[in-house]
Amino acid sequence: MADGKQILIREVAPRDGFQSWPDFVPTEQKLEVIRLLLAAGVREMETTSFVSPKAIPQMRDAAQVLAGVPRGGCTHGPLVPNLKGAALALDSGADKLVVVISVSDAHNLANVRRTVKESLADLKSIFDLARERGKPVAGAMAVAFGCPYQGDVPEDDVYRLAEAYISGGAASIVLADTTGMATPPRVVRLVRGFTRRFAGVPFSLHLHNNRGTAMANLYAALEAGADTFDAALGGIGGCPNVPQAAGNLATEDVVFMLEDMGCDTGIDLMKIIAAAQRLEAILGRTLPGQVMKSGPRDPKLAAAICAAAH
Repeated sequence: MADGKQILIREVAPRDGFQSWPDFVPTEQKLEVIRLLLAAGVREMETTSFVSPKAIPQMRDAAQVLAGVPRGGCTHGPLVPNLKGAALALDSGADKLVVVISVSDAHNLANVRRTVKESLADLKSIFDLARERGKPVAGAMAVAFGCPYQGDVPEDDVYRLAEAYISGGAASIVLADTTGMATPPRVVRLVRGFTRRFAGVPFSLHLHNNRGTAMANLYAALEAGADTFDAALGGIGGCPNVPQAAGNLATEDVVFMLEDMGCDTGIDLMKIIAAAQRLEAILGRTLPGQVMKSGPRDPKLAAAICAAAH
């Protein structure tokens, strides 16, 4: 058990989830979901993504979304792939930036049409701009646990990219299992290796469930000392450049498990379940999240949720 351990859940459904959804979700519905997430207690969020609307049309309303979100109590950090996206995000009121580079060239080329070296060349200008505006930058590392094109990704490559981010001024790091290739021993090894090399640097685990190991990986990371995790309401999401990509860990499922373990997430379980159910109604399809269907431990509340789900 982890009695009293403070856990930060970074909500990524408004970015990772909506950008991966096959249909464009109207701006007002995105904002409705974001408001429900904030009401449930979410304190940090990847609120949208400033990417080319030709590449990812689901994010074409990024500026309108960021302009419409409630302020105070939550850090809104959109994802940006380059300097142009960073400038647009900051002009639109971002509280921080999340810059993403893949650890492997193969995935980075598929994702942003550039090699890792080319993406790194853009970093200084992004950090300089963020510093000028007084905003922090998180360095996200896609395919840190395996690449769908290359296969295994050497841990030294992960550490080299982390070093480039941190030496450039990144305030935190995101270790992303974009492909769902991670298993608990690999997660423990990378978490411990990262904390040894970059002591004191905050980091988050972004765990996809492509191979059904994401919750086991979260537990392993928690036991290895991690205290920040990405999750997506309802379990939606998935990288557009990973074949047959499954979603993220469902926020409500993560909250249920961690709170029962004695951790403090600051998120109200019943409110996050209600938010997931509303998201399912908006999207019109059954979502992967399980606790939104089965409910909490309390039998009466669980029975009511099960009845509503059917």
